[in-house]
This record gives sequence, C-alpha cells and structure tokens, in this order.
Amino acid sequence: MPYYRSVGEVPRKRHTQFRQPDGGLYAEELVGQEGFSSDSSLLYHRHAPTAIVAAEEFTPPAFARVPNLPLKPRHLRTHKLDGTGADPVLGRQYLLANDDVRIAYVLADRPSPLFRDATGDHCLYLESGSLRVESPFGVLEAVAGDYVIIPTSTIHRLVPTGDEPTRLLAVEAAGHIGPPKRYLSVRGQFLEHSPYCERDVRGPDAPLLVDDTDVEVLVRHRRGWTRYVYAHHPFDVVGWDGHMYPWAFSIHDFEPITGRIHQPPPVHQTFQGPNFVICSFVPRKVDYHPDAIPVPYNHHNVDSDEMLFYTGGNYEARRGSGIEQGSISLHPSGFTHGPQPGAAERSIGVDFFDELAVMVDTFRPLDLCDAASACEDSGYAWTWARRP
Repeated sequence: MPYYRSVGEVPRKRHTQFRQPDGGLYAEELVGQEGFSSDSSLLYHRHAPTAIVAAEEFTPPAFARVPNLPLKPRHLRTHKLDGTGADPVLGRQYLLANDDVRIAYVLADRPSPLFRDATGDHCLYLESGSLRVESPFGVLEAVAGDYVIIPTSTIHRLVPTGDEPTRLLAVEAAGHIGPPKRYLSVRGQFLEHSPYCERDVRGPDAPLLVDDTDVEVLVRHRRGWTRYVYAHHPFDVVGWDGHMYPWAFSIHDFEPITGRIHQPPPVHQTFQGPNFVICSFVPRKVDYHPDAIPVPYNHHNVDSDEMLFYTGGNYEARRGSGIEQGSISLHPSGFTHGPQPGAAERSIGVDFFDELAVMVDTFRPLDLCDAASACEDSGYAWTWARRP
C-alpha cells in the first residue's frame, strides 16, 4: 500500500525490547514482499506466531479449467449460480482462470474459516451486502461497491454482516495487486492526475486482540493446501506499523477521467496485478465534442482478454444483448468486439452514462471453469448478427 499506518502499541524503535505487562517480550513478526526489498509491516504478538501444534494436507473444493474453444465472446449470468449460500472463501465458484489470476463469484451467508493465501494478493469486489474482514491488522468493514485488497499471506476471516445477501467477485492473483504505477510518485504518493488518493483509502484502525488457543488456519501455498493448528490465535497483535495491510477503496470514490471524444479503457484503470489490470466504469459525464459518439468503437485488443462484470446502472453499449445485474462478459483476444447493433446511433447526444462495472483485462488467455459453463448464456455470441 502506498502510505504508512501505525495502529495500536508499537515501540519507538524497531527491533528493540518491547515488553508485555508481565515482563516478557512481545514477539515481532515482519511481513514483507520481495524478501526484504519492498513494502512491509512489523507486527507485535502476545505469543509466538511460529507456534504450530499440528499440520495436515487439506483438499479444497476442486474446479476444472478448459480453453475458450471455440473462441468466441461469452456471457455468464452469475446470479444463476445462487444456491443456499456458502462461506466466502471455500464457497467461491471459479469462473475464469489462467496462470496469473483466478476469478470467482460467491453468494456468502456464513463466516469463512481462517485462511491465508501464500500464492498472491486478493482483490474482492462487494456487489451487494456487507462484510467484515478480520486479520492480525484489525477489522476492516466493507459495504456494497467496496474493493478490498488482501495482501499475500495475510491470515484473515471474512464475515458477512447485515440483512442483504453478500455477493462477492473475487480476483485472486499469482502476485501482488496495487495502484497503477503511473498514479504514484517515486516515493509512493498518489499524484494529482490519479482518479483516487490516500483520502479515499481505508485500513484497519484498532487491534482485535483475540486470545484463543488451538486455532485452525487453512493455507494455500505453492504446493497445495495445508491445515495448520496454531497454539495461539494469530489475531493476538497489540500493534503494528508499516505499508502492507488489508485496505478498502469504494468504486463510488473513483473520479472518472473524461474528454471531448471517447476515452479508452486505460483511463478507468484502478489496480494493476501480474499480467492483468482492474478497471472501474462509473457514472460519468461523457464525450462533449458536438459530433462525439459516446459508446466504444469496435476494437480488437490483440494482447488481452477483456472480462467485464456488470454491477449497476445501464450499460449503453450492451443494450439488447441480455446483459443484466451480475452479468459477466468475456471478449477474448483474437476476436473483434464492440457495441451492440444500434448502440452507436442511440448514444449520439447522450451526455451522461449511469453505469457501474468492474473490468479485468488479462494478458494471457482466460480459461473457462466449471461454474462458467453452469451459468453461460449460449446465445450471446450471435447477438451482433441480429439472427434468432
């Protein structure tokens, strides 16, 4: 994360004696990226964070991946996956994946187990409902429209709250997710042209201080999954400081960049990950050249697949294609895509788009997972031809 936070009790100097009321030392834990060469945070535990009393292999819910063949645009209706509810980690239904990123959807109605993903960061987008994110860093509350970034190897628990169904789009990276580098100074400050800044970002603001014993934690790692039993609860942290922690940002705080003529998707970029980007399409004033055509032109991104998750409003370029709340469109590289027939003409003279969508562009092809087949609208690819 691009700025420093200090929460709870920490000593004045790092790596010096910091004692508990009974005289014993607090146990330091440095959590850092790229060895000791990038962002990190220093946590102070009441008990040793290394103390485990059991470990066994764990088999998570399985899913299969198949190539997008025949190559064609796809439309997935995520709300067709609704069941009786699930937990927001093990209940994820994987839709699309490659070796850089996995994209899943879940309707959650119960807390997740304690979970650590040692393979990469997670970006969660909350379509509806509310969620409490618990971690050694404290509590982070999220509501509809929030992105939540959970750094690699952060032990956390996701707890649905409130009365409305909690719907999550999960983007799981094989690496780190953060703001685009072009938005940041060499020292990590958001620059003036950035569509959001530090004031828009929320982080945990108080320790949790849980003191349970014999606590189970599920860990995804590079060789599979393991279930650990820790001697003491990992949320026994009295204080921490640094630049690496879970944080939230609302899509409603993204300030759109507009112009006289149609602006390309990079102006909507919100985060970057390894070989993919995440963009936010928000309500905005659109093109104000007198001859402007506000909807996108036909385009062929020769290097990337484009996935768009529709999460509110009316998406002008897709009217008439069956797109609805919770829809996901996949437009792969190797295929030219664009607005539905008649959308360009209808958009002339429109001065405002009331749309809300999250886009993931990947630079390697996305495979289809089991849940994608279960909720696909098989007629979507032919909607440009206006044939039955």
